[in-house]
This record gives sequence, C-alpha cells and structure tokens, in this order.
Amino acid sequence: MQVNTNPAINTLADGAYVAIEKHFKKVLKWESSVKKDEDPEALHQMRVGMRRLRTAVTGFALALDLPKSVSDKNIGKIARALGKLRDLDVLKDALKTRYQSHLPSKEQKSLNNALDILDKQRKDVCVDVQDTLKHERYKSLKQGVKEWLEEPKYHDIAHLKIQQLLPDLLLPEVSRFLLHPGWLVATEIQEVQVVTSGELTPAQVEENLANQGKILHELRKEAKRLRYQMELFPDFYGESYATYLSDVKTIQELLGEIQDSVVLQQWLTDVLKSEIATQLPTLAAELANNRYQAWQQWQPLQQRYLNPEVRQRLHLTILYPQESNTVASDS
Repeated sequence: MQVNTNPAINTLADGAYVAIEKHFKKVLKWESSVKKDEDPEALHQMRVGMRRLRTAVTGFALALDLPKSVSDKNIGKIARALGKLRDLDVLKDALKTRYQSHLPSKEQKSLNNALDILDKQRKDVCVDVQDTLKHERYKSLKQGVKEWLEEPKYHDIAHLKIQQLLPDLLLPEVSRFLLHPGWLVATEIQEVQVVTSGELTPAQVEENLANQGKILHELRKEAKRLRYQMELFPDFYGESYATYLSDVKTIQELLGEIQDSVVLQQWLTDVLKSEIATQLPTLAAELANNRYQAWQQWQPLQQRYLNPEVRQRLHLTILYPQESNTVASDS
C-alpha cells in the first residue's frame, strides 16, 4: 500500500484516495487492541475510523469503482457491532465518573447492582464484536480495501477537478440537514413563519423530549453525517465554512448529550425494573437537569438555523470552494 504523507488534492480521485487510505489506516491501527479488549479508547478510535471510512466510501461513491465487499452495507454492519459495545462503555463511564460519587449511599447500592448487570451485558457484546472481527465480512472488507488502494479504479467523473464538484457533493447533505423535521421541535408555524418557543421550563423540556425526542435523535444523526462529510474538505474553504462546521459539530454534541441521558435513564429503568425516580431519585433529577442545560444551549442554535439568511449563507459558502494542495488531517 502506498503512503503519501503530504498528498496533493487536485481531482475527485485524489480526494477519495486520501480519505479512504487515511481512515482505513486508522481502523487497522486499533484492530489488534480491540480484539484483545485492552482499552475502551481503542474501541472508540476504531469505531470512528470505520464510520469515517463509510463516509468516504458513500461520499465519493459516484467516483469509485470498488470491490463488492467494500460497500456501505458491509461497513455499516461492522460499525454497528462496534457501536453497541462502545455505547455500553459510554454508559459505564458516565455512571462511574460523572454520577456515582454524587449519590447517597442507598442509591449507590442500587447503581452498583445496575453496574454489575452492565458488566455482564458488556461481556456478551464483546464476544459479538470479536466474532464480527473474525467474520468473513470483515476479512473481505479489509482485503477489498487493500486491493483497491494498491490498484485504485475510478469512474470517469473522478478525474475532474475537485473544486468543480464539491458543491454538488456537499449541498445534498446540507439540504437533508436543513430540511430535517427535528428543527421544528417545540416551534409553531404562524403565517408561513417558524416561531420558536420562549425559554421552556424543565417540565416542558421533558414533555417535548418524551413526545419528539426520537426526531431530535434523527437530527443528531443527520448532523453527524454532514459533519463527517464536511470534515473531508475544510482546506477547500475559508473561515465561514469552518464556523458552519463548528456549529454542526456542536449541534451533534448537544443533541447527543440529550440522547445519551435519555438512553441512560431508559437503560436503568429496564435493568432495575422500575422508574429510576423511585430507586435513584438523585440521579434522575441530575439527568433531567443535564438534559435541560443541553436544551438551553441547543435552542439558540435551533433559532440560528431556522433563520433563512443563515441557511442561504451556508449554501453560498458551499458553492464557492477555493484552491488547496493538501487534505486536512484527522482531529
């Protein structure tokens, strides 16, 4: 496999090759540690590498002639297996480092029982991950990417200048992000204008999350897809692009914090077989407060991206890429 540490990006083929090579190397770097279950961070990094590889494969799909094994479907199945284990690690880390020490002794006992159950669940899911990395699907994916990197094949459009094509690559993802119904949670439409709610009470936030939390979670996933796509091309744009990318990342993180809290509460409810307000009232109150704080940070961004002028400027920013000689490094 050729490795170019400072590649020039002139054509769509150049950009595709660099992205696939970079993210595939990240997957391989952490594979051994994940198989041995040595470090939760290794799992996290491999999962990120797999997700970004998937973004590169799907984002450049029109330009790539890839082996059948290197497909969005195959990468997605492997990434989801890693994700299930990572989700349990996130739950455990949050419970132990963020919440446990704040609880009264009676609640800590209940939480310790839940953590014991989590450890058992994790062992089962860890076996699934190890089986996934031994499965023919993963082996054929690796072999397919290696062979393609040794002898890349492209469709004709790949040989066009990348600046000509970036708007057409990015704008469909931007449109899906901006048109998502999650932006309309806790709003009203009055005379064709979207009117956002004023500052909601904690109870109102909880009511909105109970009714429309899944829609916000879907918006979070759309933000993640757009972020990964935009992160392929920051060197072709200026400060305005960087600002929008930062906003998308913040939106993903804030909605993720809300979703993680909801998932954590639901998981505790399931394993303890009762509402956590009964067995873990202090923890339940803290989780609700964290959701409320994240919501308050989310609302200004919601209002900003419901502004037609902001949306139009984002489109205009994407329309005018500039020259670049290198692709951005991983963050």
